[in-house]
Amino acid sequence: MSSDSTSSSSAPASIVWADPARERAFHAWLQAQASEHGLQPDTVRSASADASFRRYFRVEGGDKGSLIIMDAPPQHEDCRPFVSVARLLESGGVAVPHILSWDDAQGFMLISDLGASTLLSTLNVEAPYDAGNRARYNAALDELIRIQQVAAQGQVPPYDDALLQREMDLLPQWYLTQLRGLTLSDQDQVMLAQTFALIKAQVLGQPQVLVHRDYHSRNLMVDPADPTARPGVIDFQDAVFGAATYDLVSLLRDAYVMWDEEVQIDYAVRFWEKARKAGLPVPEDFGEFWRDFEWMGLQRHLKVLGIFARLALRDGKRGYLDDIPRVWTYAHRVCSRYQGLGPLARLLERAEAEHGGIRTQVGYTF
Repeated sequence: MSSDSTSSSSAPASIVWADPARERAFHAWLQAQASEHGLQPDTVRSASADASFRRYFRVEGGDKGSLIIMDAPPQHEDCRPFVSVARLLESGGVAVPHILSWDDAQGFMLISDLGASTLLSTLNVEAPYDAGNRARYNAALDELIRIQQVAAQGQVPPYDDALLQREMDLLPQWYLTQLRGLTLSDQDQVMLAQTFALIKAQVLGQPQVLVHRDYHSRNLMVDPADPTARPGVIDFQDAVFGAATYDLVSLLRDAYVMWDEEVQIDYAVRFWEKARKAGLPVPEDFGEFWRDFEWMGLQRHLKVLGIFARLALRDGKRGYLDDIPRVWTYAHRVCSRYQGLGPLARLLERAEAEHGGIRTQVGYTF
């Protein structure tokens, strides 16, 4: 939400309101919460925004320390999935924000504060095997094990054929045509349909668990002073029941930081060993697990190419264009080394041919 400020003199200077009526509703709600939870309204300041219409503010809560306010306009955002998944994860011992107050009708929520430091902000990207990096990723892998141990079948939507297809359709709808200006021939369309069917068949055959669906370095809150501390998990409202490799792909093939594949494999082996020890449904052979990881990652990255293009073109969030080369590289590498995916690799190359030509690599198979 952005426009010229219409805030009154009582509103915090760092928060811009496009809708005066919503601003008034917020301050009325805040005063009621201040009485019940000991909040200090004059300390409200912006905490963050995300790719949706949600915004987050931080406020001091006296003895409770700082707390987070979610501003989610109900005409744009449905908070019920967030609440439902938060309670499901919390019941399974996952480190998620605790909901203190929720006004469903107005779209305001008061939750516990998991801190201001993301995993991404604490990483030493120049030293992949830095001790702090390793400790933080091991903690993130442990938290992912906790997520996958939550009994969720029937509690969240299935990651089914229709949803997988809708996500991959974003690639031609937004990235290939609108962002890169390709005109897709009938042959291209047939190839995409056949390739998407191949990807879906592989993904739907994988073991199924609770999937966060955005488990990456911007959605894990960490203690900058203690690399071994458990990360706090946020942005889980789109959780589904799907492939056991999905969240690991989100973490290790992150759109915002790229590690060499030998680093990815190292952490993937660690997770696979932890998952087997925890009794989670992963293949007995790591090579099979890695192939599952690669195919699931391809589906995710095709979707993300479409999402980032849409965020830039439709929503004016141009910063996501800077992250496309990483995501493209992940997708292209997989397409270049598995049977049946070569035509898609060539289509991705066509899309970038007039944009500097992203450097291609192949990498590891098992």
